[in-house]
Amino acid sequence: MRNRITFKASALTWLLLAPLVVANLFPFAVMISTALTPGDVVLSGQTRWVPVRLAWNNFTEMWVTTGFGQALANSMMVAVMTTLLTILVSVPAAYAMSRMPFKGMTGFRIFMLVTQMFSPVVLVIGLFTLMVQMRMLDSLPVLAVLYCCFHIAVAIWMLQSYFASIPIELEHAAWLEGASKFHTLRTVFMPLAAPATAVVALFTFIGAWNEYALALALLRSAENYTLPLRISALSGGRYQIEWHYVMAATFVATIPVSVIFIWLQRHLISGLAGGAVKG
Repeated sequence: MRNRITFKASALTWLLLAPLVVANLFPFAVMISTALTPGDVVLSGQTRWVPVRLAWNNFTEMWVTTGFGQALANSMMVAVMTTLLTILVSVPAAYAMSRMPFKGMTGFRIFMLVTQMFSPVVLVIGLFTLMVQMRMLDSLPVLAVLYCCFHIAVAIWMLQSYFASIPIELEHAAWLEGASKFHTLRTVFMPLAAPATAVVALFTFIGAWNEYALALALLRSAENYTLPLRISALSGGRYQIEWHYVMAATFVATIPVSVIFIWLQRHLISGLAGGAVKG
């Protein structure tokens, strides 16, 4: 009887969620279908949901003719550098705020939150002028450092809330057993902080992977283009847009993020909910 009720509840839940699932998967279905459709069929406007002939050559031609591999490597380098820099800066800062509260910390946390309400687009002109004066235009490491600056505040905010929920008594117990502070951090604290750190790393990586406006302003040469700029260049043709190449490039661009998301998904729920009890 209980199994029957559970089955009915699951079926009703999936029935209610079905429209939302379809709405979310629809763009991906269009992307995959167009990426596998021959170019002449796409340009004729007679596309079908399931192509009669699968055009796998769209991926190889797109890769060779557009220099997609270089853009993929550039985006991967910038996203990884941004993620590592953000974690290296935000984890110690969040730990210090959670374990060593100071006067005015509440106001400081609110200030960090307020800084996230400004769109990066608002700051593009100022950053562009600053980079011109410092002769740092068209540099991928500089772009990664700027991305890091945009992500540090929200990373510290998220991590500090989570770190505060980890009992400090666990560290005190390790110290009483004779463990050093570094050993306690490495063997006691960091394993418990891993879920929140993974969530912050994932959000930072996705943010740097998809960012467009700042990269457009600061990157000048085509060999330094990141994936958003390269895909945008594909869809900015003067006479016609080769949508089969655009969709093939978009599909390939989603693969690294999907792989990282699947790899870290087991940490997402605990990482997102961990700071909800004590903040």
